[in-house]
Amino acid sequence: MTEPESESELLVSRDDPVATLWLNRPAKRNAITRAMWTALPGLLEELASAPEVRVLVVRGVGGVFSAGADIAEIRAAPDPGYAAVNYAAEEALVSFPKPTVAVVEGACVGGGCSLAVACDLRIADSSARFGITPARLGIVYPANALERVTHLVGPAAAKWLLFTGDLVDTDWALRTGFVDAVHTADELDAAVSELCAGLAERSLLTQQATKEMVAAVLRDGAVGDDLTQRWTKEAQTSPDGAEGMAAFLERRPPRFRWPTGE
Repeated sequence: MTEPESESELLVSRDDPVATLWLNRPAKRNAITRAMWTALPGLLEELASAPEVRVLVVRGVGGVFSAGADIAEIRAAPDPGYAAVNYAAEEALVSFPKPTVAVVEGACVGGGCSLAVACDLRIADSSARFGITPARLGIVYPANALERVTHLVGPAAAKWLLFTGDLVDTDWALRTGFVDAVHTADELDAAVSELCAGLAERSLLTQQATKEMVAAVLRDGAVGDDLTQRWTKEAQTSPDGAEGMAAFLERRPPRFRWPTGE
């Protein structure tokens, strides 16, 4: 995948139906500034509202995902509102209504891990290293990010990451479920393209319902009646079910049209 060329710290490239959000501070290993956190919700809202975008990829320019929040910036200019800005950015990514895929190369540390875990899926190349490092800084990891990591890898693995602050490799990440697939650097782009193409062909109705229902299970322990009824009604009025069955019987690719119907 060709990296875009720009001085903007956050870039969006489009190869419809896939949009890629790039962290673009390679000289700083894509450390995330307050301005980047602040800009994320607006960019994500714009991409979510674009019907031609079916999948969102998040990755870093320069062969590094992200070294985390820009600690030098935080130390130079302490900001009591920083936590709220950080929280809003990550929650905007979590609530993005279409499939999201973090593509991880090189370092994925601290706030970079938070972004990766906020995505639905994580694909890494064999160079990737992961670390959640507040124990090295004497700070407390944000509760929302801690909850997501714990749900993802389980309490013991989450404690390992947070107690030690050590970097772990892709073998550890794959074994604990932190990542979903690992590829060599030469294979990575093709694997990501194949995955995203497949995701874009599937029913967005199914994908969005799944995202909301899984979130309800993690939050409440079950899918509530209201959510069940809402998505049951949506499925009954959507053209996707009839199209999917017809395509299956006719042995052709389906042409899903939810939610626009076009």
